[in-house]
Amino acid sequence: MNTVKHLNGSKSQLLPKRRLTFKHVLAGGVLGSLIGTYLDLYFVGKGMYEFTFRPLADVFSINIAFTLVVLPIFMAVFLYVIAGLNKWGRMGVILFASLLIPILEKLAEVLGLFKHAVEWKHIYTFFGYLLFLSAVTMFFQWLEKEKK
Repeated sequence: MNTVKHLNGSKSQLLPKRRLTFKHVLAGGVLGSLIGTYLDLYFVGKGMYEFTFRPLADVFSINIAFTLVVLPIFMAVFLYVIAGLNKWGRMGVILFASLLIPILEKLAEVLGLFKHAVEWKHIYTFFGYLLFLSAVTMFFQWLEKEKK
């Protein structure tokens, strides 16, 4: 195995080693899961949407598999991606994910996993995820700043 060493006479700066802290990603995933669970409970309670397929349907009105498995994994991947980006890169990823989620939501409706009320507009999902991902990102950045 070859290793590359910094040349002594070189004027270039060494790249800082940036380690991603697993507990910060885990904390961001848990925060995302909690916020997502409470928002699902609120909107399902208001009748804005419903989950047509959900585990333990007689116990939970929301899809707990989504809030306990899918959402934390999505948040962990999301936080891993944004950890190494600058401000504009983070904003671009947040905007891209916020645009992608309504498309996936529509796909879930077509597959019969999700059903919205007639008055629901998918633009609500875009702005909701824009705020949601921005809040989790700010929390994650705060944790990362405290580490330094």
